[in-house]
Amino acid sequence: MQVIRELTRAEEQVMQILWKIKKGFVKDILEHFDEPKPAYNTVSTIVRILQDKGFVTHKAYGRTHEYIPLVSKSEYSKSHLRSFVKDYFSNSFEKMVSFFAKEKGISVKEMEEIMKIMENEVKKQKLSK
Repeated sequence: MQVIRELTRAEEQVMQILWKIKKGFVKDILEHFDEPKPAYNTVSTIVRILQDKGFVTHKAYGRTHEYIPLVSKSEYSKSHLRSFVKDYFSNSFEKMVSFFAKEKGISVKEMEEIMKIMENEVKKQKLSK
C-alpha cells in the first residue's frame, strides 16, 4: 500500500475543491472558496506544494496551468482514516467503533445502519474466500 502524506488544512481545502471540480486553473479553484477568498498567489502556492507532494499534476497552456488531482478523494480518505485509527485507537478499528458507540453522538438508528453495513461486508468477505 502506498503511503499518502497528510495534508495541511489549507492543502486539504484546495484538494476538496479539485476533487469536486475534477480539474481547474487557480482562478477556477478560487471561485469555489467562501468569502473571504484567499489571495490568488496563496492558492497558486498551495497548488504547487500539492504538486511537489504528488497530489496533483498539471497541463501547461503557455504560462497558465490546469491542475488535475493524482490522488483520489477515496485514496486519501482511506489513508487518512488508517492514520487516525493508528494514532488515536492503537491501530484498532474495534476500539474506534467502541469509542464512537459509547459517545452519545451516535443514535440507535445510526448504530443499526452501521451494524447492517458490517453484516453485509462480513457476508461478502466470507463468500469471497
